Amino acid sequence: MPAVGAAILFFIAFLVNAAEISTNDAFTSVNLMLLGLTALALHLAGVGGGWSVRGRRR
Repeated sequence: MPAVGAAILFFIAFLVNAAEISTNDAFTSVNLMLLGLTALALHLAGVGGGWSVRGRRR
């Protein structure tokens, strides 16, 4: 799931950069790319990887 969020953040950062939209300091394309890289790193680390079965079968 974090990989999907990363892809969305990268796409928004691309649109901001390609359209040369002037934004405030907190919403720049570089900051969006860094948030995307953080989400991608969390995905590769296994955070939000899916379901895990933690029960015993009898």
